[in-house]
Amino acid sequence: MAVAGDPHNRHGIILAKNQLAKKYAIQTAETINRAKQKCPDLVCVAPHHSLYREISDKINEIYLSYTDLTEPASIDESYLDVTNTIHLFGNDPVKLADEIRRRIREEVGVTISVGVSFCKSIAKLGSDYKKPDATTVLLRDGYKSIIYPLPISDFLMVGKKTEQKLNSLGIKTIGQLACADREIIMRHLGKTGLLLYDNVTGNDTERVHSFYEEREIKSVGHSMTFRRDISGREEIKEGIAMLSDMVAARLRSYGKKGNVVQITVKDPDFLTLQRQKTLPKRTNLQKDISAAAFALFCENRSLTHPVRLLGVSVSGLCGEDEDFEQFDLFSAASASGSEKQENIEQTIDEIRKKFGTSSIKFGHFKSDETGIK
Repeated sequence: MAVAGDPHNRHGIILAKNQLAKKYAIQTAETINRAKQKCPDLVCVAPHHSLYREISDKINEIYLSYTDLTEPASIDESYLDVTNTIHLFGNDPVKLADEIRRRIREEVGVTISVGVSFCKSIAKLGSDYKKPDATTVLLRDGYKSIIYPLPISDFLMVGKKTEQKLNSLGIKTIGQLACADREIIMRHLGKTGLLLYDNVTGNDTERVHSFYEEREIKSVGHSMTFRRDISGREEIKEGIAMLSDMVAARLRSYGKKGNVVQITVKDPDFLTLQRQKTLPKRTNLQKDISAAAFALFCENRSLTHPVRLLGVSVSGLCGEDEDFEQFDLFSAASASGSEKQENIEQTIDEIRKKFGTSSIKFGHFKSDETGIK
């Protein structure tokens, strides 16, 4: 069995799969057609996001009865730091993990797997090590014998591209990475490589954040898989404009501006292109984001090449009240135009708050068989 997107709206990919499906090497994000070639009897069901959120909230409520240092990493994963509360529950982290599993199984009706360790990255690996409904203990004096033989792809942060780069260096297991030269890893993978190396060697110092702590927003983005492949100047520009409008509206709702615009483009063969550029000044306006994203597309890809998915995101964020700019006499006209655009888009925000998000749109948006609206 697998949870899959809607093939009629071109979201026909595997979102999650059960243990039986995993035995057929079915992978998250591959197409339904490809998955059914591996397993013709695969049963695909639609996602029920509201139900998942309800269950996730119930589970996190149970976690919070043990510690406020409960940090949701996704809808189905959380980190718990019980360092300061473990004495209230018998001083045995393994028994505590088993108790939490029992409570969730009995009170919520689902099973979980738990990794017990000394840092976040190794605990995450432990939670994936044995499923379903299991506790895996990976402590400092014994974790290496368990995780070092595992393939490097099992570790958090290692995607296909990172795996390929590491394989080219002769690194195929977690242990081989841990024994590699740190400088060589940095030279080939940059800061990401250093972070990965430190995590693998047990030097992950990232803390578990409180459930009630306000999270720092590092980027805002939206993407869309179109109902059919789009191509040509008009359709590409409309798709980017729609996504940029969504991103800009969210930035303004957060009181943020950013100066790094990134596009993601996926073609019918699922080949993905990502490019980004830094703007001369921070913005949260659809007009600026859309122009930068469209320019990025034109610089890196032919407008006639079909596109299955587009994504637009903005990073390099700061608060609106932190964004100061020095104007001179020659930039006064430009500043005036920017202020006018801000007034327009803020007015659009107010109309949408009152009458709904679809009540007003930019003139070039249309609703058609592509899904652009």
